[in-house]
Amino acid sequence: MPGGRLTQAERQQIALGLADSLPYAEIARRLDRPTSTITREVMRNGGPAAYRADLAHRATERRAHRRRPATSRGAESVPQSHGRDAEAVAEYEETLTTVLMASGLTKMTARVLTCLFTTDEGTLTASQLSQRLQVSPASISKAIAFLESQSLVRRERDERRRDRYVVDDELFYQATIASARSNDQLVQTARQGVAILGPDTPAATRLENVARFLDFISESITRAAEQAREVLHTKPETASGDAAQPSPGQG
Repeated sequence: MPGGRLTQAERQQIALGLADSLPYAEIARRLDRPTSTITREVMRNGGPAAYRADLAHRATERRAHRRRPATSRGAESVPQSHGRDAEAVAEYEETLTTVLMASGLTKMTARVLTCLFTTDEGTLTASQLSQRLQVSPASISKAIAFLESQSLVRRERDERRRDRYVVDDELFYQATIASARSNDQLVQTARQGVAILGPDTPAATRLENVARFLDFISESITRAAEQAREVLHTKPETASGDAAQPSPGQG
């Protein structure tokens, strides 16, 4: 059934689909499964190039055996706020981690970012991250260092002089600007190559085209980020706008 666990036969179909270079959405359609299920299954078991159905099936069975006692302990020690379903939250965190991995993050950086995103406070210490993810402080430190370098996480000191790692709306803007600046550096380097290789050579022409393309992209990204920045600080109009709508008809 679409909502149940993947069977070994379905995993074989996933492997065949990957061998035929089918997109995840097409594999999902053939199996009558959500695309997110196929994406998560492949990314958690080696990625599209290394996915093996039998290995994936055995790994899933091992995880299921390990997860049962851990889940019950976790539900007791860390109760969910706002009436959330603990299993639904855990499944969503796994899905978000998989999507972040597909965007280029390593598994550990994706897990750390997911943990921060799904925390209501938007901030955790290294010790809290290590405890929640059940990994070593060194793993957390390495992941945080990368996320900071990409402007995806901000470091702050709390009243006890502990480092706290923060995600907030402004970081999306900062990360986008950082990406544009990275493009700017590539533009400059490409144009240095034009001068060295000679402006009339095929290699220089290729580098100049790369520079022009990235220059345009960088300007577009920066302009769009500046225009869209206010979206990050504006609350969506939902119930309040709907409630006010009937009043003209009442008069």
